[in-house]
Amino acid sequence: MLIDSHCHLDFPDFADELDDVVMRARTAGVGRMVTICTRLDRLDRVLAIAEAYDDVFVGAGTHPHEAGTPEGEAVTVERLVDLSAHPKIVGIGETGLDYFYDHSPREAQQASFRRHMAAARRTGLPMIVHTRDADDDTIRLIAECREDGAVGPLRGVIHCFSSGRELAEKAVAMGFYVSLSGILTFKRSDEIRSIVADLPLDRLLVETEAPYLAPVPKRGKRNEPAFVAHTAAMLAEVKNVSVEEVARRTTRNFFALFDRVPVPVAA
Repeated sequence: MLIDSHCHLDFPDFADELDDVVMRARTAGVGRMVTICTRLDRLDRVLAIAEAYDDVFVGAGTHPHEAGTPEGEAVTVERLVDLSAHPKIVGIGETGLDYFYDHSPREAQQASFRRHMAAARRTGLPMIVHTRDADDDTIRLIAECREDGAVGPLRGVIHCFSSGRELAEKAVAMGFYVSLSGILTFKRSDEIRSIVADLPLDRLLVETEAPYLAPVPKRGKRNEPAFVAHTAAMLAEVKNVSVEEVARRTTRNFFALFDRVPVPVAA
């Protein structure tokens, strides 16, 4: 079994064939999917998808692109904590920092990131972290939050890893996981593959980020959860292990982190 730990099934790209997309994922051996809410005013539609499929779960939060909007700034720790009571919500986020696009002011992104980290600690749910061109501040803010002993521990995943070696190694040292998307398969990703080769397999997940970033050999097409198998195959090559071993280990890692998600009997 494989897990797509990060996709966006509520995006319009899937509206006309969601049943078929989910069925193709199941046929490809994908046993669980986490579909991500990027702004809470859309959470109802994301939850409706998860409630329609037993194998789909939700991460709920505000993407850094939305952090500076009125909706994003209105998201409080208390609201995130209250929402997390829903049994289909298994993670907080995606949240984090995006200094590549800077769609929201950096101060607003950092404030939102801190609120999501506080909610993750209060709920015990893992945090789903988006970071782009913001390695130093991502490390600093996570470290600062972890040093505050007032509430519970901070767990999480650096999703769609495309950052530098220092962030990957420090994230793992702080107990985080690193999730790999189709970027791992791209021709230009030699540096990322080199970093991943040195990371412990027991801290790695796989994902699609569907409908974006389709892996080779599906490059240029709309991505979907079934294609996570191609990323897993590349990870097996990078780590010099079998595809079956990658599937077994990344699935075990997923359930260790997203421990609200029920484990299938076959797993």
